Amino acid sequence: MEFVDGFARLLQPETFLYLVGGYLLGLVFGAIPGLTATLAIALLLPFTFAMELVNALVMVMAIFMAGIYAGSITGIIVNIPGAPSGAITSIEGHQLMKRGEGAQALGLDAFASSIGGMVGALVLMLVAVPMSRLALQFQTPDKFSLVVLALVTVAVVSKGSVWKAVVAVTLGMMVSTVGIDNMVAQGRFDFGSPNLVEGVRLLPAVIGMFAVCELLVQAGAAKREIHIADFSVTRRDFVPRWKTMREIGPLTYIKSSVIGVFVGMLPGGGAAMASFIAYAEAKRSSRQPEKYGNGSHEGLAAAESANNAMCGGAVVPLLTLGIPGDSVTAIIFGVLLIHGLVPGPQLLENNMDVISPMFAALFVAAMFVFLSVLAFGPYYIWLARMNRAVLYAFIAMISIVGTYASTFSVFQMVVALGIGLFAYVMRVVGYPIIPMLMGIILGPYFEEYLRRSLITNDLNPLVFFTSPISLCLLCLTVFFVYVLRRPSVAGPS
Repeated sequence: MEFVDGFARLLQPETFLYLVGGYLLGLVFGAIPGLTATLAIALLLPFTFAMELVNALVMVMAIFMAGIYAGSITGIIVNIPGAPSGAITSIEGHQLMKRGEGAQALGLDAFASSIGGMVGALVLMLVAVPMSRLALQFQTPDKFSLVVLALVTVAVVSKGSVWKAVVAVTLGMMVSTVGIDNMVAQGRFDFGSPNLVEGVRLLPAVIGMFAVCELLVQAGAAKREIHIADFSVTRRDFVPRWKTMREIGPLTYIKSSVIGVFVGMLPGGGAAMASFIAYAEAKRSSRQPEKYGNGSHEGLAAAESANNAMCGGAVVPLLTLGIPGDSVTAIIFGVLLIHGLVPGPQLLENNMDVISPMFAALFVAAMFVFLSVLAFGPYYIWLARMNRAVLYAFIAMISIVGTYASTFSVFQMVVALGIGLFAYVMRVVGYPIIPMLMGIILGPYFEEYLRRSLITNDLNPLVFFTSPISLCLLCLTVFFVYVLRRPSVAGPS
């Protein structure tokens, strides 16, 4: 009954306008490299003082859903994802774009995001408390094994040599160790530089590895190599074909969405990890694994279903346990505190009249995703037809300015340029950059969970094998390595 009231509140004109405004804001910030949903919500935070709490929460959730989805738009069109969550989607989507199937890629992307987002919102509404109890069962060794699973899968699903992928993951983890050691509050690998003490932040790394690197690649490419097929599109072209939908199958959407929800519930999981794991599982169970990396509809659908389903999962531990799972939910935590609400077990019982519109907003925003591609899809394609020099100059400016706007550090702008140059060299010599990004994202969690597990268990490594959940995850990792690296699956290296 409370959720019905939440949808009813959402239909009030003022609240609905906040929902639409938040969605459009998230769409813009998510699509532009450097301007993430996290930044949009952070900029909105001071204004929530003067807003009614329900309207503030509705707007924040719309930004969250739109921002996660929109990170894939520029990834598909120009191979520069607006956020880490769009990295996997860029692999498959941009290949489809170059084949002249850009409208279908964007349509499938939006449809999968809608399905995943709605599944995540439904799970949030129906089983928030039971699932939070399940997430609570994950102890530190279990979280470490989950990170291992994510790192290994991203290495084995990469095209080409698995050893090059392992090197790339390792380099990413090495980069993540620069800066303050969170466990002892001491700088390391900073060479006495006060700038390096702050470490390499995620956003400059993403901007460097995708925006700067891609700009360097395109600058050195022949014109015919960067030409994208010229084709006219109508809004009908963005509706996924029935044949393609049958090939993907409903199981892919449901399975990937469930993976996204579960990963989102775990602190530090996030959309990037959800999309990587769902993509790896989809490739493992696919009838046509050889298409992955060459424009797979199934791989694109799996990654996008998972990263938007993560939104609903990430809110579960925030509201029921008071534990924000990522940067976005941490800011939502602040919105609640500003208005005098403390996230925790009593929040859902005592303030459901405030929280239910928030759940409804997440569901309706997921529906908006597919509607928005029908409305704005032709304008997305227009980006591909812009003059390349003008387009890439604009992206370069926005990327560097976005890096500064999110970090307020000139040094981090230099870091983005340096990482971009390094990523360009990696691509030239045949090393994949997606595994390196995954190493940067998950490196801190790998180190933290490993050290905490060993410290609390007298440095006994058997703790990772005596915990049932950890053991299951490690066995799943071995299974993934065995299945995904078979010649028929992995392809020649």
